[in-house]
Amino acid sequence: MSKYIIGVDVGGTNVKLGLVNPAGAIIARSRLDTKAFNRNKSRLIAALAGAIESLAADNGLKRRDLLGVGIGMPGFINPQKGLVLFLPNIPGWHNVPLAGILRKKLGLPVFLDNDVNLITLAEWKKGAGKGIRNLVCITLGTGVGGGLIIDNNLYRGDQFLAGEIGHIPYRDSEFEKYVGNRTLHERAAKIFKRPSIRTEDVFVKAQRGDNKARRFWYEVGEHVGYVMTGVVNTLNPQRIIIGGGVANNFTYIAPGVKDTIKKLAIKAAKVQVVRARLGDDAGILGASFLVRNSLLER
Repeated sequence: MSKYIIGVDVGGTNVKLGLVNPAGAIIARSRLDTKAFNRNKSRLIAALAGAIESLAADNGLKRRDLLGVGIGMPGFINPQKGLVLFLPNIPGWHNVPLAGILRKKLGLPVFLDNDVNLITLAEWKKGAGKGIRNLVCITLGTGVGGGLIIDNNLYRGDQFLAGEIGHIPYRDSEFEKYVGNRTLHERAAKIFKRPSIRTEDVFVKAQRGDNKARRFWYEVGEHVGYVMTGVVNTLNPQRIIIGGGVANNFTYIAPGVKDTIKKLAIKAAKVQVVRARLGDDAGILGASFLVRNSLLER
């Protein structure tokens, strides 16, 4: 399998593409603005196909040089059928056979999975979860995503819905309503009486020793810790990996997560809480692992 793979990480605002060499390193990248195609599914699919072909051509590669294409999508996916069941943040995507459509357009094997499943796969293979048999990976950003490695396997569940931690009922709503970007912005605007404040600004304030900012992030960590306590008590993972944009504030979130789990979880449970290591590369690398794993399983 000494061929190249193209990994694609589709998000609500942009698409990141990476060319992965046989050694597993990303050697070239490109990007698409998802918003330009949000209202037109066919145009987005055509743009994806064009971007994949361009990335290969720009690097002097022909179809015979490519092992396949892996794609992470931000929603509910049936990876066995290559089917996009539903994308919450990109309109018009219901039961779309994306893998089959792109396979015909590109003449290459194409494989799909949930984006956070692929981030989890990458962190387990090459990042903060390397060598760990049982782990949970969560991403904190616009929403909350999750992925599970159980007994050295990516666990998807019976209908491929496992790991949807953001949808766990919490207080009067869902967990992601308490730690998603929009809620954090609204809370920060009230605390600091600045409607235009960004979460990045609150992080800078915390770095500078602002007690209100540090308390803000500690409370975010408490929310995460409360929900993750249920996960710890159910799955008994060795490690929890926290990624996503909000996790850039890991230094100030982690104490709230750890203190809450220590206080509420089963006393015998030993779990490490760590920051994801691969950043924006995780989705692309995970997509490349998906291609290799899927072809080996055939």
